[in-house]
Amino acid sequence: MDDQQRRDDGTKMRRKVLGDAWVDKSVGNSNAFNAEFLDLITRHAWGEIWTRPHFDERTRRVLVIGTLVALGQWDEFRLHVRAALGEGGFTPDDIKEILLQQAIYCGVPAANHAVKEAGSVLQELGLLKP
Repeated sequence: MDDQQRRDDGTKMRRKVLGDAWVDKSVGNSNAFNAEFLDLITRHAWGEIWTRPHFDERTRRVLVIGTLVALGQWDEFRLHVRAALGEGGFTPDDIKEILLQQAIYCGVPAANHAVKEAGSVLQELGLLKP
């Protein structure tokens, strides 16, 4: 597979996982400083890793959300929670179960912050139940 095929496959997968609106916004924010980085993640993260056949997209989403909790990468966490709910067919209960699992393996402080961040996303999407 050549770089152009990776780029094409990566763009298609990125749109499928994150949604057209997010990708269009990201592409619109491309500039001389970040363009090579965006191309790198499109070809490699999205075009090579997310397109591998072993894990389905749902499993990959769970792995990414859990990993982002462990790393404390809250901007990316919110992006992937929003995408899982909007594009991936996840429910608020799915997100809750991921965070309960991560509380044990990543620690309560990380999960506590993740619950706060995810709750904010759920509220923004009108999915937070009292």
